Amino acid sequence: MFSQQRLQWGLAVLVRVPRSLLPATALSDDSDSNQPQDSAQDQVQDQTRTAPDRGLATATASYRLVPKEYRLDGVVEAINRTTVSAQTSGQVEAILYDVDDFVEKGDLVVRLRDTEHRARLAQAAADLKSASAQLEQARDEHARIEGLYQQKNISESAMDQAKANLESAEARLESAQANLQQAQEQLEYTQIRAPYSGIVIRRHVELGEVASPGSPVMSGISLEQLRVIIDVPQSVIPAVRELGEIKVYLPNGELVTPERITVFPFADLGSNTFKVRADLETHSEGLFPGMFVKTGIVTGKKEQLTVPQQAVVYRSEVTGVYLVDADDNIRLRQIRIGPIMDDEVVVLSGLTEGERVALDPIAAGVALKAQAQARTDKGAGQHD
Repeated sequence: MFSQQRLQWGLAVLVRVPRSLLPATALSDDSDSNQPQDSAQDQVQDQTRTAPDRGLATATASYRLVPKEYRLDGVVEAINRTTVSAQTSGQVEAILYDVDDFVEKGDLVVRLRDTEHRARLAQAAADLKSASAQLEQARDEHARIEGLYQQKNISESAMDQAKANLESAEARLESAQANLQQAQEQLEYTQIRAPYSGIVIRRHVELGEVASPGSPVMSGISLEQLRVIIDVPQSVIPAVRELGEIKVYLPNGELVTPERITVFPFADLGSNTFKVRADLETHSEGLFPGMFVKTGIVTGKKEQLTVPQQAVVYRSEVTGVYLVDADDNIRLRQIRIGPIMDDEVVVLSGLTEGERVALDPIAAGVALKAQAQARTDKGAGQHD
């Protein structure tokens, strides 16, 4: 009984001990347990406040005058597309290139048998040599007859005959020279060469076949010069003739302006469309004849909302921008974009004029994550 009363008295005394009489360690444990939370909250709040001030560049969505385009599909074709034909007869002796091979200008692609042509060349050379000798003889005879004629030793008819023989020898020499040139040219025709640098797309002959003049031998195209063929409705043709501005959007995203535009002067009877030919300046990688490309025919100008192209971010199938509000809070806003004009992107929906967007999506994403973490930590601190 005495021990139980003593225990209750001790507990009462322990409970009634003033806070000032407690050990310092007990006080420090209680106070220090709140200090890390308070300092963490202050640090997060400071980070949220200063994150937009760490050099996050922004731009304002604004209206600008942009070309109004009429979009159509076009087909790429090669300006230089040739089928090389044989210019002399002969058996195909060698085929040096095949389909999909690249050929330099002047390279030998097909060689014909040239035995007969070399024989004709040798005969023409011999005829030229004979004609030269006959001409020398006729000149000597003419000089001798002319001397006798001046001395009145021969008749005038003999002089006329010598003169005619000289002219005939000169004509035979000219004919022999022409025959030699023709034989040389026919011999050169046995070596069929590429008229320009390009790619072989079709081979029309096989080894051992006999090629005749005019028969196709090999077809090829050049990728150095390409053009786009567009079927344009008749309602858009006046804008093409007046403004003469067409933009070609390549598959790699590159925008090309044609160096020359040709409008055919008649419409197709079936579709009532005009054929427009846009010659490209230089060859672009990945562009080949027969491919479809997007084209934009400029029909006028109008004001549209634009943002810098570098501010647009692509996340899977979502296109958006990091929006920075008046309180420097960052959030991702989905937008629908239109064509790209220079370094600006047309915004069709999702933004209004005057809203600020971050120019560096990576830095904006980091700042957005930091703000979200700061809100989470702040909410956890208030809950504790």
